[in-house]
Amino acid sequence: MKTRLTLKPGQPGTKREVRKYGGLLVAVRFRYDADRRLRFKTVELVEEQKPWVPTLASTRDPNDKVFVRVGFAEADLRMAVKAAGGQWHQERKLWELRIATAYELGLDNRIVDDDPRQ
Repeated sequence: MKTRLTLKPGQPGTKREVRKYGGLLVAVRFRYDADRRLRFKTVELVEEQKPWVPTLASTRDPNDKVFVRVGFAEADLRMAVKAAGGQWHQERKLWELRIATAYELGLDNRIVDDDPRQ
């Protein structure tokens, strides 16, 4: 079988499936079986959704330093970063701490590229 067309929810040709499956719909595919001369419409659905925290990339040393952005109004978070050994860099207005600590505190999505030109 060969897949010729894959549609995302909301594209023309997916209205019925969107009504049927709602937010669980990921894709609608049209597959063709040339031998049997049949067309199949298949759907891809989300079966389960739960929180997931990516693990520290194995290529990075857990002791590598990274810069993390913490807003001025986030006093509790600033105190947690400082208590975990973070150091404030005034010129960059960023906190520097170990990458492992950033992941432990759930700050992996706040890591800033360490390009000093930012």
